[in-house]
Amino acid sequence: MKAAVIYEHGGPGSIKYETNFPDPVAGHGEVVIKVHAATLNYHDVFTRNGMPGIKVPMPMIMALDFAGEIVEVGEGVEGGWKKGDRVMIDPSDRKNFGGVLGEVRHGGLAEYCAVPDHHLVRLPDDVSFETAACLPVAYGTAWRMMVTIGKIKAGEKVLILGASGGVGTCCVQLAKLAGAEVIAAASTPEKLQRLKDLGADHLVDYKKEDFMKWVFTNFGKPHRRLYEKGMDVVVNFTGGDTWVKSLRTLHRGGRLLTCGATAGYDPAEDIRFIWTYELQILGSNGWQRDDLKSLLDLVQQGKLKPVIDRTYPLSEINDAFKHMEDRHLFGKILVKP
Repeated sequence: MKAAVIYEHGGPGSIKYETNFPDPVAGHGEVVIKVHAATLNYHDVFTRNGMPGIKVPMPMIMALDFAGEIVEVGEGVEGGWKKGDRVMIDPSDRKNFGGVLGEVRHGGLAEYCAVPDHHLVRLPDDVSFETAACLPVAYGTAWRMMVTIGKIKAGEKVLILGASGGVGTCCVQLAKLAGAEVIAAASTPEKLQRLKDLGADHLVDYKKEDFMKWVFTNFGKPHRRLYEKGMDVVVNFTGGDTWVKSLRTLHRGGRLLTCGATAGYDPAEDIRFIWTYELQILGSNGWQRDDLKSLLDLVQQGKLKPVIDRTYPLSEINDAFKHMEDRHLFGKILVKP
């Protein structure tokens, strides 16, 4: 089969496109999926490059997020699955508390993939494979952070940093669905226009202006004794030099939501703002199966539409990674095996 494979950790351009990689066989409790669509996440970049403390068996086919149809059912499969069933893959190993597909065992950057049955999520006929492939990692993470943990409410002022990526575009949509006033930050006029089209109420080009000063100018500088001015919520999964500035934009009792640290996990800190303003720092890690079902419901109702930036054939996988790593994307990058 055709597959995008890494044989060792490496940087950009190191993924090998194979046309005769061995086809998978369904083991006990497994099915084989014909992959119709897969999407990339920054987690795939970390897997390709190598992460301290995580051993990736080689060779490895990456991609956590994918969807397709069952073409083979192994012995001992539970759940009533059969050939022809449409499925979305939940890449997290909830049964064995192991790692994720595309990291500890093969993922979706191939024509076929053998998947244990506990990773399968039934895909409704009116949800496309392409849409389903966008949901688990980025949209599942955003749902848990914004809804389950963050509890965004109508009327709240929500600043979203890194709003143009997969998680960010979902955060914008979820905040608007909750009735919040959304301030979206991105790096180019083109991305900002697309965020406006998604429903963002205010736009900040962080390449041209300091988002903290922008908040002070447009919503007032928070005071430690007042539950007003500034932001109710800041979504910050970048870390780095945006961390303390995010704290400073929040009014007393405000919430900072985080699910990652793409710009640095060890930022400068100023805990004075946390205790004097009684701020809540709320972390969110991954998603649960019910979160994915809630997302599918929203998609079916037409309330949520995953944003796909562009589609690449599997043969151009290194170009797809480069587009993501250069941060040119808006939303998700789709790969068609």
